[in-house]
Amino acid sequence: MTPPTDAVHIPAPDPETADLDRKAQQSATVAGPVVETRGLTKRYGSRTVVDSLDMQVPAGVVAGFIGPNGAGKTTTLRMLLGLVRPSAGGGRVLGLPLGAAAGYLPRVGALIESPAFYPGLSGERNLAVQATLGGCDPTRVPVVLERVGLAERGDDPYRTYSLGMKQRLGIAGALLGDPALLILDEPTNGLDPAGIRDMRGLVRSLAEDGPTVLVSSHLLAEVQEMCDWLIVIEYGRRVFQGPTARLLAGGGNLILGCEHPADLPQLQALLARRSMSSTIGGDRVYADLTDVAAIQAAGGLTRLLAEINRSAMVEHLTLVELTVARASLEDRYLSLTAEPANEGAR
Repeated sequence: MTPPTDAVHIPAPDPETADLDRKAQQSATVAGPVVETRGLTKRYGSRTVVDSLDMQVPAGVVAGFIGPNGAGKTTTLRMLLGLVRPSAGGGRVLGLPLGAAAGYLPRVGALIESPAFYPGLSGERNLAVQATLGGCDPTRVPVVLERVGLAERGDDPYRTYSLGMKQRLGIAGALLGDPALLILDEPTNGLDPAGIRDMRGLVRSLAEDGPTVLVSSHLLAEVQEMCDWLIVIEYGRRVFQGPTARLLAGGGNLILGCEHPADLPQLQALLARRSMSSTIGGDRVYADLTDVAAIQAAGGLTRLLAEINRSAMVEHLTLVELTVARASLEDRYLSLTAEPANEGAR
C-alpha cells in the first residue's frame, strides 16, 4: 500500500534520535525572524511567479500571507519547505539558510493544499502511520487529536469526516513533530462559514501556546480576524509588510450628524479648520481619516473626537452622531494594490 503524497509531512532525519534532536533544536533561540527571504525568485521558463521577494515573519505571530490567486503564495511556501528550488535569491528559516533545509525541516510543520489520508483508516490510525513514516513520537497522536478538537472522533474512519474535520486532521499531522513553525496554505478553503470560524479560532489558539504560524489565504476578512502580521504580495512582489494594525491605521471615515441638517455646512467648516477633508451626503458629513495628520495633531483619535464634540457644542451644534467607520482589510488591500508598489517607503 502506497501512502498518499499530496499532504506535506516533514520527516525527521534520524528516527532513533528524533525526540532528543527535537528537544535540543526547539530549546535553541532563533536570532532574528523565524522566516526571512532576500530577492527570492522563481521562474518557470519566461514566466516569473515569485519576483525578488523580500519578507520577514517575526517569532510568535500569526502571519497572514495574502494576495490574489496566482500571486505566488503557494510557490513561495514550497520554496521555504524545500519542495521547489529558487531560481535566484535566498533566505533563512529558523535561522538556517534555504539551502540547508534538512537542518530546519524537522522543526517545521506544514499543510500545503488539501490533506490526504487513507479513507478506510481512522483518524488516529492515519496519524500513527504518518508518525511512523516521519519518525515522530507516536505518543503525540492523542495529544494532537485533542489539540485540534478531534479527540472524540479519532476512532472514526477518515471517509466519514467533514471537510472541516479533514482540514483539522491535516493540521494535527503537521503538529506531530511539535514544530517551531507551522505553515498552512489556505486552511479555510472550501469551508462553510461555521467551519471558517472554527478554523480561525484554532489557528489563533495554536499561536498562543505553540509555534509561529504562517498562513496563506485570499479570504481577507478572515485574515483580518486571524492575523497580527501581514505580508501582501501581487504578481510575486511584496507590496506591504508589517503589523495588521499598521495597514488598517488611518483608514475609514468619521461620520457626523447634526440635529438640524441645515447646520451641516457649519460642521463641515469646523472640520476644515482642523485640516480634515469632508463631504456632505444626505443628512451626514463624512470626514476622511486616511490622512492621519489631524489625528496626530490632536494626540490620537479619541482626543480628536472629544475636541470636535466640544467645538461643536461651543458653536451651538448638537451632534446626533459621531461614528468612526473603520476601513476593512479588503478596502486597504484594494487601495494598496491599486498604487504602484513602493515598498521602500513602507
